[in-house]
Amino acid sequence: MATLRSGRKVDANENKLVEDTPGTATDDDNSKDKPSKDKTSIVIFIGLLIDLLAFTLILPLFPALIAHYREKDDSGLFKFLEEKVDMFRVVVGAPSQFNTVLFGGFLGSIFSFLQFLASPVIGGLSDRFGRRPLMILTTIGISISYLLWVLSSNFAIFVLARIIGGLSKGNVSLSTAIITDVSTTANRGKGMALIGVAFSLGFLFGPMIGAAFSMWGRGQTGEWYMYPACFALILSIVDVIYLVIFLKESLPESRRNTSTSATLSQAYSYLQPLQLFRFASIKDSLTQKEHQDLQQIGLAYFIYLFLYSGMEFTLTFLTHIRFDFTPMQQGRMFLFVGIVMAVLQGGFVRRIPQGKEKKAAMGGLLLIVPSFAIVGSCQTIPQLYLGLGLYAVSTAFVVPCLTTLVSQYGEHHQKGIVTGVFRSLGALGRAIGPIFGSFLYWSLGPELSYALGGFGLLVPYAMLRSIK
Repeated sequence: MATLRSGRKVDANENKLVEDTPGTATDDDNSKDKPSKDKTSIVIFIGLLIDLLAFTLILPLFPALIAHYREKDDSGLFKFLEEKVDMFRVVVGAPSQFNTVLFGGFLGSIFSFLQFLASPVIGGLSDRFGRRPLMILTTIGISISYLLWVLSSNFAIFVLARIIGGLSKGNVSLSTAIITDVSTTANRGKGMALIGVAFSLGFLFGPMIGAAFSMWGRGQTGEWYMYPACFALILSIVDVIYLVIFLKESLPESRRNTSTSATLSQAYSYLQPLQLFRFASIKDSLTQKEHQDLQQIGLAYFIYLFLYSGMEFTLTFLTHIRFDFTPMQQGRMFLFVGIVMAVLQGGFVRRIPQGKEKKAAMGGLLLIVPSFAIVGSCQTIPQLYLGLGLYAVSTAFVVPCLTTLVSQYGEHHQKGIVTGVFRSLGALGRAIGPIFGSFLYWSLGPELSYALGGFGLLVPYAMLRSIK
């Protein structure tokens, strides 16, 4: 048996040809590795689900928390920020009754912006020091943020908790990198769909838990927020213990970035947004076309989440004004979206054949155009749910398929930074999308703003179509 420079193996008679490429293995290797790969994917799925349950339970609590700190904040920070949010409300022309919604959106945007800063740095460090230690470290950081929430007797401590939580949220990009490490190009889509299922289930059941705490908290006095905060803290501690026991390292030392100084320099460079859009640090390891294609996918993902999150945020305004929805009815609306997404990602998205991911993502982007048009112009609740159904189908396909596409770029020791940058671009879109969406909604009205948002998503569609 001889090994050629290309990595292919030929027997003495040159009758048999076996190709070894990164991320693939011989049949013998596959039969040996399959159980551990499957186990790692399941470990990541369960760990991410626990994390997302804790993360999402706070979402329905924001109105009650804002009302609490409006009355009980001795730091002065709440009053200062509320004045700034009110100035923004006046600029976009929103009624004063939506000040709390805008304030909650402002807090969410801060969290997403911090994810934008942290994700590529954490991903790059994991390429050097391994996935497992960074995953455990970020999960501990999330636990610390929940502990501060428990102790948040004033709004300044609560904001500090959110800051630490946002900076520690690189665990999502690490999960993507780990799935990439332990999968082949043939089955990677299934792993990415599994992450999508974790998100769908987390956003399905987490807000339900939070809504229960919210309803219970209405009749309570004093520091009622401690109870949901303690629940989130317990979940995060369970997650840390679970990962310490069950998560194995997926990136062997032989495949890691060997230079600590280069890793730190690379991490610092990604604090500059333009470097993120350029995927600058892996330029030398890709052909010019591959690098251009990766930039196109990253930019398409940013535009998608920028427009998508803006329209998603304004759904609260639309359903309250047009249908007089209560918070509970809005919760049921998002519950419907979460169920549709979970079913599709668990049953269909994970079975998308290798090489068909781009086509599936493009189909999802096309589907969201009529979805937004229907939601923006709907006059009855069945029409609203028809638009939301198309919206859920689209969402179920786009993000997992784009994540699978982007995970195919870069060497083994670069997967962390690639997925970190990719998630970071999405976080930036989610940080500024609600601001743009609110401005568009109150300036142009729901019909025109949703129509423009839907047609705007033809831009990432065209960008993906240009990739050959």
